[in-house]
Amino acid sequence: MSAPISIVIPTFDSQTELARSLMTLMEGLHAGLIRELVIADGGSTDHTLRIADEAGARIVAGAGSRTAQLRVGCDAAVGDWLLIIRPGTELEPGWTDAVAEHLVTQRPGVFRLGYLSSGLSPSLTAGWANLRSRVFGLASGDQGLLLPAQLYKAAGGYPDQPGKEEALMRSLPRATLLRARAITGAGRRGRTRPEAPPQ
Repeated sequence: MSAPISIVIPTFDSQTELARSLMTLMEGLHAGLIRELVIADGGSTDHTLRIADEAGARIVAGAGSRTAQLRVGCDAAVGDWLLIIRPGTELEPGWTDAVAEHLVTQRPGVFRLGYLSSGLSPSLTAGWANLRSRVFGLASGDQGLLLPAQLYKAAGGYPDQPGKEEALMRSLPRATLLRARAITGAGRRGRTRPEAPPQ
C-alpha cells in the first residue's frame, strides 16, 4: 500500500525556512505516511530549489499569489491525503501519531498553533487561533491543513484569486483540531510571493 500523504509547501526564497520544515517532516517518512513532497515555487532566486531537489521533492511552478501557488501544488499532488504547510512551520515530535489517528476520519484536520517565542502576545495569538479552530473549525495558514484529496477537489480547491487562502477552509466540513502542534516563529514564517490586490 502506498503512503497516503502528499506534502504541499508554497515557497519563495524560503531556503532557511524550508530546511527547518523538512527536518521535522522526516518523522513522517520513517512512519510510512509521506508519499511525496510537492514544492510549489513562486520564482525563488536563493537555494530553495536546490534544497527541495536534494530532498527528492517534485517542484512545480506556482507564479502569482500564494493562493495560486497552493492551487498548482495541490492539483499536482497524487496522494490520497494532502498536508499543506508553510515553509518555516515545524511539526512537533510525535505529530505522526496524531495524523495517523486522524486519517480514519476522512475529515479535515488542523494542527494546534504554537510559537517559538514566549511571552504574552504569542500566547494570546496561539490561544485565539486554537480556540477559533476548536469552536469554528477554521485555521490560519500557520496551522497547516490535512484533508482528503477527494474532499479538496469536491470543494473546488483553492480559488484562483489572490488573498483568498481561507476561502477553502470555509467551503470544507468543520476541521478537527489535532493533538499535535505546528510551531512557527513570528520572525521567520516563510515568505511567499506577495499577494496582489484583488481586481
